Amino acid sequence: MANSLEQQTDVYEFGGFRVDAAKRLLLNGDGEIVPLTPKVFDTLLYLVRHNQKVIEKDELMREIWADTIVEENNLSQNISILRRVLGEKRGEHRFIATVPGKGFKFVAFVREIEDAETERRRDSARLSDELMSEPSAVAGGLSSAELNISDYKFQNSNKSGISNLKFEIKDQQPQTADRRTNRFRSIVLAVLSILALGSIGFYLWRENVKPAPDAPIKTVAVLPFKPLVAENRDEALELGMADTLISRLGDNREIVVRPLSSVRKYGGLEQDALAAGRALAVDSVLDGSIQRWGDNLRVTARLVKTADDSLLWTGTFDEKFTDIFVVQDAISKRVAAALALRLSGDKAAKLEKRSTNNAEAYELYLRGRFHYFKITLPEIRKAITYYQQAIELDPNYALAYAGMADAYRTLPIAYDMSSKEGFPQAKAAAVKALEIDENLSEAHVVLGWVAFWYEWDWQTAESELQRAIELAPNNPDAYRAYAHLLSNSGRHDEALLEIKRARELDPLTLITGALEGQFLFYAGRDAEAFDRYQKTLEIEPNFWIAHNGLGRIYIRQERYPEAIAALTKAIELSGGSPEPLTQLGYALAKSGNRAGARAALEKLKSSAAENYVPAYNFALIHNGLGERETALNYLEKSLQEREVQLSFIKIDTRWDEFRREPRFIELMRRMNFE
Repeated sequence: MANSLEQQTDVYEFGGFRVDAAKRLLLNGDGEIVPLTPKVFDTLLYLVRHNQKVIEKDELMREIWADTIVEENNLSQNISILRRVLGEKRGEHRFIATVPGKGFKFVAFVREIEDAETERRRDSARLSDELMSEPSAVAGGLSSAELNISDYKFQNSNKSGISNLKFEIKDQQPQTADRRTNRFRSIVLAVLSILALGSIGFYLWRENVKPAPDAPIKTVAVLPFKPLVAENRDEALELGMADTLISRLGDNREIVVRPLSSVRKYGGLEQDALAAGRALAVDSVLDGSIQRWGDNLRVTARLVKTADDSLLWTGTFDEKFTDIFVVQDAISKRVAAALALRLSGDKAAKLEKRSTNNAEAYELYLRGRFHYFKITLPEIRKAITYYQQAIELDPNYALAYAGMADAYRTLPIAYDMSSKEGFPQAKAAAVKALEIDENLSEAHVVLGWVAFWYEWDWQTAESELQRAIELAPNNPDAYRAYAHLLSNSGRHDEALLEIKRARELDPLTLITGALEGQFLFYAGRDAEAFDRYQKTLEIEPNFWIAHNGLGRIYIRQERYPEAIAALTKAIELSGGSPEPLTQLGYALAKSGNRAGARAALEKLKSSAAENYVPAYNFALIHNGLGERETALNYLEKSLQEREVQLSFIKIDTRWDEFRREPRFIELMRRMNFE
């Protein structure tokens, strides 16, 4: 009885590439997905299926855009994209040839292949036919019969452990009919068992999910997604997709997910995911591509091990933009499964937690985050505008309120706004965020900063920052803030433990290294502080805050020429911040260059006519000049303005000579230090 299987082949190979029509995927020679838009993929598939034939332009346009009237330019653009992704150089026609006056021809040799399931079923049918039609196997004896299943392979052989199976049954002695029958049954059972295992292996291959690796994965980096078409890129959406997935995956203690501040630098179009993963010192990398065309969205994602580039999971999603949250839900859950994370009910629910269901509000929030992370004053103010627009569309958007709170919190320390103007707005936005979602770590961090820098409520600040860490144990911002509070309170050993944890979570973020240097400096450990600043400058030689820190060390060591050089460098790189100019003025005063110190004072006064300059900065230079009364006058003005800089006064040794002054003692009392 013949048992034939006929099925149309839908997988094609050519020139190191594979097209899977059913899954709508183009794979390169390494098995990696080559991102294509839907219409570009349709164009490729039609050409491949009609290879070696001239396809007229009208025919292609009619097939690809069946229900739409388009211009010939759309087709030309698709062909251009295909040539680029297939690696054709200008003037080459290894894959697609242009036939002048007619159309296009796919000239590469195309091999039609069967997928694993079709191949398995065909082999099964063939084997059954052979067994049932071979009389010697049952009636004629097996004395000279030999059954070979050589190199019986499945598509998933490397995943299921089944490969190169070979059965040889040889017998040179006559057998009884019963023994022959039993033996035949054993053969059939063995073959059926093998085929069943092959089905399981194929299922794993079809779902693109591999079993969790033997060594548990403890660290993950989610890189900014890349555009499918570079000309149509949307950096806010690319960065925002990573930001959202980082937030969802990072709220647990089983794995460490690198924060956006660490991965955002790896958003370049040519960035190699494995190289980024190794630089970030992670076990695995999640990267992908994203493109939006009007209301349509295509997202591809893959999770790989950095050690050997082995694929843990991959997926492709075509949705409406309004369903972007569905895509994020799916990716989060499947990555968690691939990593074999054991999540409690609450943690599992966070994988699908949405702060808004309004796609337009979400897009505005992403644009706010994108501009905020540029960390320039105009960009921070632009971010606030986007957050406000998002809130107008969704008044219950907790993350948008938290983002706005963080932006307002940043402005006073960036010398763009007075504390009395910035911090109350930051607090109001953070409180509103927590009214909507009391478990939002980001909002608790902002309240901690406000209590620390503005209200001088040290107990509340500590409570808020500890709560932020409890809610998001992988949030480096919370550890940085807590370490800062501990340092300014004089609890140096505790501060260094917390900033070390922040650096472990966020090793490449410049401010983390600079703050650790600062905390070591205030702990009196100059050599270690110097080393940490130098390591930070190895990552980014033009990071002005690290040069400013080195200047502070040189001042304390009375190495004034080196201090002046470092601070001059910081001034050149800072973009006009009054901070390094203030430190330079103090260094010049202490070195005996009083004229230079007064020149620095005049520059600060000139800047204050147009921009915000804290009274504290003037106090410090007058301190260096030995003008106590004037310095105290400025300190009291700084107190009235509740300036951030005043929070350092307990640990800054430059004020040690003032600590027995009644006015200084009263100032410390009003700040709740004494």
